[in-house]
Amino acid sequence: MATNPPKGDGHRNGAVRQRSQTKTPAGNWVKRDAETGQFMDVKTSSKTPFKGVTKEK
Repeated sequence: MATNPPKGDGHRNGAVRQRSQTKTPAGNWVKRDAETGQFMDVKTSSKTPFKGVTKEK
């Protein structure tokens, strides 16, 4: 995977590992821990998905 300079500027390259997200029937996005399967966070302020978290199929 290619990285964009400058290195060490504090941003993440790629998706967050061991987490995924899915959409609830109400239309909100919910973040899930891949190891335990527990829901971690629900995004209620907007209907946009979490940034950098893999979407479940």
